[in-house]
This record gives sequence, C-alpha cells and structure tokens, in this order.
Amino acid sequence: MTARELTDPVSLVTPDGRPNPDAVGWARHPLVDTSGIGRRPRRRWGRTKRWEYWNVLTPTHILALTVSSIDYAAVHEVWVFERATRRERHANATVLPARGVQLPPRLDAGRARARAKGLEIDIEPIGALQDAAARRVRLRAAIAGAAFDVTVTRPAGHECLAVVVPFGPTRFQYTVKDVALPAAGTLTLDGVTCEVPAGSSWAVLDHGRGWWPYDVRWNWGAGSGVCDGRTIGVQVGGRWTDGTGQTENGLVVDGRLHKIHDDLRWEYDRTDWLRPWRVSGGGLEASFTPFYDKRSATNLGVISSRTDQCFGTWAGTWRTADGEQIAFEGIEGWAEDVHNRW
Repeated sequence: MTARELTDPVSLVTPDGRPNPDAVGWARHPLVDTSGIGRRPRRRWGRTKRWEYWNVLTPTHILALTVSSIDYAAVHEVWVFERATRRERHANATVLPARGVQLPPRLDAGRARARAKGLEIDIEPIGALQDAAARRVRLRAAIAGAAFDVTVTRPAGHECLAVVVPFGPTRFQYTVKDVALPAAGTLTLDGVTCEVPAGSSWAVLDHGRGWWPYDVRWNWGAGSGVCDGRTIGVQVGGRWTDGTGQTENGLVVDGRLHKIHDDLRWEYDRTDWLRPWRVSGGGLEASFTPFYDKRSATNLGVISSRTDQCFGTWAGTWRTADGEQIAFEGIEGWAEDVHNRW
C-alpha cells in the first residue's frame, strides 16, 4: 500500500486541539506545523511527547544528545563514545516535574535548550526553515569531562522523511528522520580539543512531536556515509507503526528520498545483540553488523525504558519499482530495540 504524500504545509492538530486527519501521511520536507500541540485538552495531559535527538558519528567518536519533555518530566542525555578505547562519557537527567527545558513549537522555529544537574545542551538553528539555500544547526553540549560544539549542514534540496502516524482517534506521532547530514566542529575531552572533521562526520536527527500511548516498542535503524561516490542515508523502522498504514522507511541517495511503503522484517538475536541483524522488505535487503551495544535502562515507576542501541555498519541493496538496483556497504550507523513505558 502506498501512503499519501504531503506536499503542502499542514497543521498537526485542528484549532480545537484535536488530531488533524489531513496531516496523516509522509513528506520529503518538514511541512507539518506542530505549534498547536500545546493546546491539547487537559484530559490528554501526560501523553504529550516532544523531543530532539541528534547523533553525530565521526571517525574517532560518537556523539549524542537528547532534549525532551513528556509533560510530567523532562528527560535529557549527553553521550560521548571514544571508538578506539570504547570509553564512554555520559550524563542523563530525569527532572520531575518538567523544568529547565525549552523546545521550539516546530522544527527549526527556535532554540532547544536543556539545563539539569550535570549537563547543558543547546540546539540552535542558523537560517530559516524556508530558506532554499543550505541551512545549518549548531549543537552544543557539556558534561563532566566532555563538551562538543558541532555545526550540522542541511544541503540545499536535501530531503528527509517526515511522517505522521495515527495510533487512534486521540493518539498520533509526527517524526522527522533526517539522515546523512554533513557535520563539523570540535570535541573537548578532559581539556584536550580535537576535531570533528568535515567530510567524514555525519549527523542524524530524530525530531518528534505527538500524543503517544503509554506502552510502546520500536525498532529504528539509521546510517550515513559515502559508497561508490554516492552519499547514502539509511532510514528504517518498525513495530510502533505496525497496523497504522504508515512507515518510516526509506533510502536517501545523494539527498533524494526513496520512500519504502512496506513494513519491514527485522531479524536479530535478543540473546546476543552483537550478532548480525537483517532488515528486509519493499525491495530492501540489508544487513547490519554491530561493533558496540549501548545499553540503558530506567525504572522510576511511572517511567521505565529499556534500550539496546547497537552501532555498526550497514550493507545491502534496494530495488526500485522500475527495476533499478542501488547497492551500498560500509554505511555507519545503528540499529536499536526499545521498550518504553512513559
């Protein structure tokens, strides 16, 4: 089944604060206006999820940050991973009730900011979302012993995957998955500054706004890199979109999104996360070979989560409807298995 492509700006919610059925679908650009999500009916308080997640892979390190608000709590994280030594520098914060957090009403409409004990995060767009030229986003984060300042570039004409997923009459999610974004900047560890080198560093964005069910499980895989002179972005997902008529699957080749409308089959070993994974369907045959599992778990009663986010490399092929085959290998990224009660 081919889902509806959105080509014009649309509001995520109606003026009376209800989910807008005209927003259900997918787009190549972040066309959905989420500014009305703050006008949710009080009976839905506690179901609103808003977040910005950025990940930057460099030849020597992996950098990640999260700024989020889930109505009753603010949940943030900064993570720095040194690939040669596998040393982690990490800080997270769950702030009850939510405070010290700022999130823009829609993507690139303003700064995202988090302040909590042990961490500081700033995400600042440079240039308006509507600009035809390349746009940039500055990512800054600081924790004990580590800080980074990275600028991410969205090249002119670059396409992402934006999708509105309906869970029911009062539950939905808008997500923007933006892969294969060039990044450059600096990383400082224990007072020593090193480069986040341009040309070999890649950023991925997960931007989310929605009213979620309480108990959710998902798979997400992403990758960025260059293969045979072509810039490749891998974006695959599963489980949380099952039965909704929407998917978050696609391949970005030289900035152009090739949407995969089919649900994908995920095959992996939950007793050994570092064994190879397979993801297939809709013309895609992909393998993922992990080298590291970032495991995390939280149980605060009303809030609990469990994540295995495995980092490694993607390889595979995708065959288009007209028979063209796109092959890729050595595309670095991750695949994850997540269960959240929030």
